[in-house]
Order: sequence, then structure tokens, then C-alpha cells
Amino acid sequence: MPFLYETHMHTCQGSACGRATGREQARVYRDAGYTGIIITDHFFGGNTAVDRRLPWEERIDLFWRGYEEAKEEGDRIGLDVFFGLEQNIHFDEYLIYGLTKEYMKAHPEMEHWNRRSQLEEVHKAGGCVIQAHPFRMRDYMDRIRLGLHFCDGIEVANAGNDQMDDARAWRYGREKGLLMTAGSDNHCGANWPLYGVVLEKRLTNIEDYVKIIMKKSSVQLHIPEGRLEFADPPVIDERHKALMLDEQEREHPAEKEWIE
Repeated sequence: MPFLYETHMHTCQGSACGRATGREQARVYRDAGYTGIIITDHFFGGNTAVDRRLPWEERIDLFWRGYEEAKEEGDRIGLDVFFGLEQNIHFDEYLIYGLTKEYMKAHPEMEHWNRRSQLEEVHKAGGCVIQAHPFRMRDYMDRIRLGLHFCDGIEVANAGNDQMDDARAWRYGREKGLLMTAGSDNHCGANWPLYGVVLEKRLTNIEDYVKIIMKKSSVQLHIPEGRLEFADPPVIDERHKALMLDEQEREHPAEKEWIE
């Protein structure tokens, strides 16, 4: 029996751009037949809904509210709900799984981690890191930066992306031998395309998902047919050209654009 999970979604309690509460999100996914969801609100490097002027522990309590509400509702309606977060580091974003509230309260320095520290410290804490939508380009961004050395895999399909972004990500991930996931990046609840991953076994906790990522176990992507193909011949302008980050986080032009 396959088990369907959302790996990337937001609530209005944790993400300033969120339009649905944790409770509303849980109901949407239960009704859509999902086994479970992972709430990944925007952390303090990104578009968080939490006032950064507040004391650290209060900020963490507020940040967890969307997840906690979704968890409460999930327990009531039969939906598994787990915690994650999405952190922005100079416009490339990373999904982090496996951190506890207690850990986060004890580590205020995590707000200022660079990419390498983030990966190392998350691993020490028993978690993992996935680069979200690596080929996405938006008006608020300056360039695409690929953090090959700073993640345990990539989100190869994202419902909020242009199809070209995902087609490039799949070719990049395949060439680099990366574990690849999919997520909806759902901010609004209903009336949004729902992506995710299909697992062979039901997750009992977020650590189970971390183990899958760290073992680089193959996961089935729940995405529309043809999503990873180019809908039209790709045209790459200057802003869409990718930069590779070396192990010191220095930027270099990518050796290719992954459009073939």
C-alpha cells in the first residue's frame, strides 16, 4: 500500500505569504487522500510571519504554531503531520527536516548559519537538508544558485515553479546523482496543485523521513505526467543562468544550463 506525503507547504501562522491556517491545510490534504504532511514555514531568513524583534524563545513558539495547529487537527481527523522549515540564504532556499522545538530554542545562532554551517549542524542534530526549487527565478531574486555541496538532495518538482524550472532541476539532479523529492509549496490550501512523494512504508515520525533522505532511498514522485519535460523549447536569459556554489560558498558560472 503506497503512502502519500506532502513535503513542502506553508501556513499563515508561520509564513507571511501563507493564506491558510494549519487546521485548514490539514483538512485539505485529508480530503485529497494524503497520508500525511510536513509543514515547512518560512524561517527567519525568509518571509516569516514572526516578528523578528521578539525574544528568541517567543519567536520559536510563534513559529511552531502553524505546525502545532495542523498536528492537533491531523490527530483528530487521521492525518500524519510532521514539522520542518524552509530557510532562505541569499535567495537559495533549503527545506530542513528533523529539528525539534527544544533544539531550536537552544540554538539562536541557527538564524545566522551560512550554508555549510547549516548542513553540518543539522546533521549533528539528526536532520537533513533539501534544496528547494533550485532553478526557480522570481522578481525578488538576482540569480539562481545551486548549493550542490550544502544539501542532501533537491526538490526536483514544485507546483509553484514554471515547468522549465522543474525540467532543468530533474536533469541537474540526474546528472549529479542527487536524491530528488517533490512538493506543492502550497500556501493557500484548496485550489492549488498538490504534489508530493509516495513512500512504501508509513512514517511514524519525521526521523523516518530523514532516514530515507540520508540513505538516498529512491522515492516515487507524485507529480503530473510530463512535468519534468520541457513544455516549450527552453530559452535561458542572463538571469536564468545558473551559478554553482563551491565548497567555500563562492559563486562560479555553471558548466551548463541543463536544458537538453
